Amino acid sequence: MKQTSNKSKKFRKGDKVVAIAGNDRGQTGDILSCVGDKVLVQGLNIKKRHVRKSEQNPQGGIIEIEKPIHISNLMLCVEEDKGVKLRVREDKSGVRELYYKDGKKEVAYRPVKKS
Repeated sequence: MKQTSNKSKKFRKGDKVVAIAGNDRGQTGDILSCVGDKVLVQGLNIKKRHVRKSEQNPQGGIIEIEKPIHISNLMLCVEEDKGVKLRVREDKSGVRELYYKDGKKEVAYRPVKKS
C-alpha cells in the first residue's frame, strides 16, 4: 500500500512554532526538518533512549533525543509565544501567499512556493 506525502506548505525549516497540544503545550522552538506531515522541532517532544556501548557512546547509557511531532499540534509563532493561524490568498499579480490577521489588518507572511 503506497502512502501519499501530505507535505505542509505552511511550515518550513527554520520557522518558529509553538506547541498547542501535548505535553509540551506552550513551548516554542525552531523547525529542524520536515518529513511528510511531521516535523522535528528543536527542544520539543524530547524522549529518552537507552543505548548500548559503541564507538559513538563508549559509556552507553541514556540519551535524550527530539522526536517528530505532527503538524496539527503546532502553530506558527510570529511574536514571543503567540501563535497565529495562516491563511492563503492570491494577490493582484496572481501569486499565492500566506498571511495572518493581526487585529483587523492582514499581514503577509511569505509566498506559498519557494522562489
